[in-house]
Amino acid sequence: MKHTPLAILALATLLVVSCNKEKAAIDARTETTQTAIEHQKTAVDAAAKEAKLQTDANATIDKANIEANKVAAQAQLDADKAKVAAEAVAAKARVDAEKK
Repeated sequence: MKHTPLAILALATLLVVSCNKEKAAIDARTETTQTAIEHQKTAVDAAAKEAKLQTDANATIDKANIEANKVAAQAQLDADKAKVAAEAVAAKARVDAEKK
């Protein structure tokens, strides 16, 4: 009978120690998961920042291409206008030459 209280105390100690180990393991898993999530958030922020920079660069390039196409189209139209004017002058000169 002398050993019964001692056995109960030993069993209670084991249960408490076992519970503390489980709680510590749960806390460690929770902390590891939270750290991983924070790293993922940081990576997402960095990726979004890079995507915004790339989008801005692409927009600048697109605007430059649009402007270059506009200038090229206007130059072609100016050339067409000059060609039509030159053809008109030549046609008038032909008419004048035929009258003489």
